[in-house]
Amino acid sequence: PSMARQGSGAMLASSGLGFPPQNLARVVVWEWLNEHGRWRPYSAAVCHHIENVLKEDARGSVVLGQVDVQLAPYIIDLQSMHQFRQDTGTMRPVRRNFYDPSSAPGKGIVWEWENDNNSWTPYDMDICITIQNAYEKQHPWLDLSSLGFCYLIYFSSMSQMNRQTQRKRRLRRRMDLAYPLTIGSIPKSQSWPVGTSTGTPCSCPQCLLVNSTRAASNAILASQRRKLYPGAVRQSSTFAGAALWPAGTGTVAVPGGTAKGEGLRVPGGVFAPNQSVPSGAPLPGLNNLNQPGTQRAAGLGARAAVPPGVPALPVKNLNGTGPVHPALAGMTGILMCAAGLPVCLTRAPKPILHPPPVSKSDIKPVPGVNGICRKTKKKHLKKSKTPEDVVRRYIQKVKNPPDEDCTICMERLVTSSGYEGVLSHRGFKPELVGKLGKCGHMYHLLCLLAMYNNGNKDGSLQCPTCKAIYGEKTGTQPPGKMEFHLIPHSLPGYTDSKTIRIVYDIPTGIQGPEHPNPGKKFTARGFPRHCYLPDNEKGRKVLKLLIVAWDRRLIFTIGTSNTTGESDTVVWNEIHHKTEFGSNLTGHGYPAPNYLDNGLAEL
Repeated sequence: PSMARQGSGAMLASSGLGFPPQNLARVVVWEWLNEHGRWRPYSAAVCHHIENVLKEDARGSVVLGQVDVQLAPYIIDLQSMHQFRQDTGTMRPVRRNFYDPSSAPGKGIVWEWENDNNSWTPYDMDICITIQNAYEKQHPWLDLSSLGFCYLIYFSSMSQMNRQTQRKRRLRRRMDLAYPLTIGSIPKSQSWPVGTSTGTPCSCPQCLLVNSTRAASNAILASQRRKLYPGAVRQSSTFAGAALWPAGTGTVAVPGGTAKGEGLRVPGGVFAPNQSVPSGAPLPGLNNLNQPGTQRAAGLGARAAVPPGVPALPVKNLNGTGPVHPALAGMTGILMCAAGLPVCLTRAPKPILHPPPVSKSDIKPVPGVNGICRKTKKKHLKKSKTPEDVVRRYIQKVKNPPDEDCTICMERLVTSSGYEGVLSHRGFKPELVGKLGKCGHMYHLLCLLAMYNNGNKDGSLQCPTCKAIYGEKTGTQPPGKMEFHLIPHSLPGYTDSKTIRIVYDIPTGIQGPEHPNPGKKFTARGFPRHCYLPDNEKGRKVLKLLIVAWDRRLIFTIGTSNTTGESDTVVWNEIHHKTEFGSNLTGHGYPAPNYLDNGLAEL
């Protein structure tokens, strides 16, 4: 930066949080709660979009993909204040936070740090405001320890340094769209659906899903109103609180009766059994969007009266571990909350991915395994073996083949190969048939040649029928490093054994001729990756086989991630690993009684 920086550094705390008086303008920032318990801001463009929807229908749903294609799977339900991912069913709390218009979000200033993938990640909003305040005051450095982070910010070099590891990262300050300003109260909710200025709802697939969800919840609520309050005056179809929570009673109107009973966790406020709802107070289940995020978060743990004998119908399968599909559980939660039914949106327990810290002196080699590290370099193709030579090596010619199908081209073995005229060949007539030496399965020689040319061309063949391998099979794993050692901690289910920790590390690079897009850059997300085995006889056998698989470049490959959908990235290559140290919430941890036996059979 060009401005001079003199004097002492700063140890500051953010002053932008809180809820200003109603008559003052404030900047609105919408944030979501990540798995580490930190509130992450949406971009300014997304926040403007949410605010626009909020003005039209304070109980509607926001389709984030309409403003940011990278957020296409996500919907925010303003009724429950949760972000819902349609393809996985994952739900995360969201909040509407307020900051001073003169702060960084009000000016459109974004501070970001460079992550391991050479892309930029924005800081949490309170940290961003703190950095900008120190920058404007021309402090040469900033200590973030007062915010709970062991980092120092140096403005002269525009870098961030970890005080414990001394590792430095670049940071940058950029200008973006300013976050939306608001003043006064939020408009009353309108009927669903709300469309554009013409009143026509959007017809994209995501909006159709949201519209059908809201229509279903409207129908549920209307049905309950007719049953419970046949003489009540009809109100807006967007769940006005008075119809479900009559003033002067301490009961919750739900199917099955209106008796008083035990407490219920609902968003919005605290109502004990037998307590009347205060006049003008925010009603349970109807979030108050003008509250600061911290006040509303506290309301999530509040309790209200629930009639006895009414099923609570808790939605507790949001992490995918139960019998209910997570997407179904998530949509059920939104529908029930919108209809005023009791909902318990439980937060999924966090997996224990890593063991407690281990000092270097406690790390030991694995008994019976040579070394502690293996490295792979770029693949060197053996020029001497032509595809025809490889096929000839493993087959025996069949003079009188049976009248059955070749399972590669699906033509009869007594006729010519389906690759006749498609594949150029030297010395392979299209009618020639061969038998693989070990398993005896028969194919056209031209078909085997086509299969080999479509693979890794590593000098090996694999029978497409029984998967028997001929030669030494190798893969397309990019260059990297594999480390393995003992740590003095036990895995669940193996309390009498220490643990073998495997660390894979693959950097980003350029794809080779054996990869999907030669010459194009590939990414390597989530490295180094840690995996765990018990230190027993079977565990050490699995480790030795994994080392062989690593040397043959079979552990990873380059393809499309099933998790993120990203292409040209390093992905697992169908050899199962346990990446969760102290739990088994993801299915990739311990205890796993059959994992070692299955691993030995797989390898």
